[in-house]
Amino acid sequence: MKELVISNLRESADIKLHMAKESLDDIVQVVKLIQRAFKSGKKLLIFGNGGSASDSQHIAAEFVNRFMINRKALPAIALTTDSSVLTSIANDLSYNDIFSRQIEALGNKGDVAWGITTSGKSANVLKAFEVAKSLELKTIALSGSNINKLKKNVDHIIKVPSSSTQRIQEAHITVAHIICELVENAFVDSGTAK
Repeated sequence: MKELVISNLRESADIKLHMAKESLDDIVQVVKLIQRAFKSGKKLLIFGNGGSASDSQHIAAEFVNRFMINRKALPAIALTTDSSVLTSIANDLSYNDIFSRQIEALGNKGDVAWGITTSGKSANVLKAFEVAKSLELKTIALSGSNINKLKKNVDHIIKVPSSSTQRIQEAHITVAHIICELVENAFVDSGTAK
């Protein structure tokens, strides 16, 4: 049992250390993109399925409320939270439309669409990126190692070098926290550190 614990911790740590080398530039570009969007009065629309839906809500809360400092609220919306919208779209149209329809309704040119998909092939996430691109939103994906279907409509892909869902999810929330911290640092003058 202890060997399995150690093995899982090592695997998770190794993936994150690999990302520190391979994904550093991508993470920095995403931070700058989100900072520019917020400073220009644009908003962040975040979405994903299952655990990635929870991550979307978690990340949106960090921006709207605070992460590490008290500062002005930043406009981030998780597209995973309105059960009436989600279920009506899934029922009347298709489950594949649950995020794209919201982007069509809420997204404006220059806003940022941030999709999270461990598989890299979630149909509703891919469709959301397609609509976001057509509306001239900037696009970000957090994914696992399979990014082939994301490349067409995503400006910035942060790839976790793994096919293990749990390892990908662990890396996603770590990367998201790093992004939150660095974006928030650009707004330090609008609040006080805790």
